[in-house]
Amino acid sequence: MTAMARAENKVEAGGTAHLVAALAKALREQQSLTQDELGRRIGYTGSAISAMETCAQPASDKMLVALEEQIGGGLGVFEKARKFMLLDKYPPQFKNFALMEAEAVSLASYETFVVDGLFQTAEYARALIGGGYPKLSTEKLDQLVDARVARRSLLDRRDTTAMIELIVEESVLRRPFGGWPVLQGQLRSLAEDAERDNVTVQVLPFDRGLRGTHAGAHGSMKLVTTKDHHHLVYLEIEDESLLISDPARVALLTHRYAKIRAQAMSPDDSLSLIQKLAGEERT
Repeated sequence: MTAMARAENKVEAGGTAHLVAALAKALREQQSLTQDELGRRIGYTGSAISAMETCAQPASDKMLVALEEQIGGGLGVFEKARKFMLLDKYPPQFKNFALMEAEAVSLASYETFVVDGLFQTAEYARALIGGGYPKLSTEKLDQLVDARVARRSLLDRRDTTAMIELIVEESVLRRPFGGWPVLQGQLRSLAEDAERDNVTVQVLPFDRGLRGTHAGAHGSMKLVTTKDHHHLVYLEIEDESLLISDPARVALLTHRYAKIRAQAMSPDDSLSLIQKLAGEERT
């Protein structure tokens, strides 16, 4: 990691990273361990421990697990920090929604340009995020890709299964971020996700507008039912976000989403199309 990247990390590190750094240093010193000694115990260099304690390179999820095992003392502080460290990696406009999404009872999304982040493969996410503007450092790109892929844990949540819907424009299935092999891998993954019991995927076809009505013309949206059974709508465009809680506005957007869903292909036909496109030979 370059000196510039380390300095950038110190500035951008969130409150959780600073708290973890302070706790790790205090517990290490309480147990009379040098940075090199702690590093050897958990499989890192002393320099990596130093970088963690100064937030030049905040603790990775793997390091947090190791710190909990070696110096956590049964307190569980590093284990509890894992979720909040992940939140710190998200872009500012998404942080307020990320925890809500992770704990949602149900989530319904309509996407017009890319595969929804919840369903993205690491390769697709890397091509999408890495190809944007302005360009990101390798370290920042890695953080954002890891954070996006980590969202997939919602699909497998076991305590209370989340019911998840995705409606995606057909054009998204043909837009090759990163090249055709990356897109095909993404489509195969999306097809597998569509066959989960708690997931429904539908495609809004290219020619919907020929029918004279197209309920999705206003753009993407996410409808969420929280663990407290509140109904909210999340909108995001050009790195800006809006979380809507006003009941009347939420009701209007919910009705619009229902109309989009009614205009989309059936789940079975949608899956067949996704599988077909995933299997096509492209150059």
